[in-house]
Amino acid sequence: MPQTNPFHSMVPRKLTDSELARAIRLDMEAELDAINLYAAHIDATDNEEAKAILRHVMDEEREHAALFWELIARLDPSQAEHIKVMSQKFQLIISGASHEAVEAVGEGESGASPELGLDKRLTVGSLRR
Repeated sequence: MPQTNPFHSMVPRKLTDSELARAIRLDMEAELDAINLYAAHIDATDNEEAKAILRHVMDEEREHAALFWELIARLDPSQAEHIKVMSQKFQLIISGASHEAVEAVGEGESGASPELGLDKRLTVGSLRR
């Protein structure tokens, strides 16, 4: 987990949903790191008691990561839309669809993706969203 206080430079106010989503992404990163660490420990030992404890703790970290993912989707509507579109792309990929069909998901006629609020032209305003 990060050793740095993520709020050391924050002004004394409540986080916006966007700021909280960013913070939760860091929390999720820590959960994923922990999952990988525990998996490595399981692979590195023959001690069955240790493996049982590590598996239990690792499963809890997986649950935390999944809960954080759901929370991020609620806090960040743009992320939720990306999840929706990527789910459609995932289904196309595993069903053997062509690359063109996969890449067409979510694309508008001008190369923009209105569902995602994406435009090929990036501006300071579009980056701040």
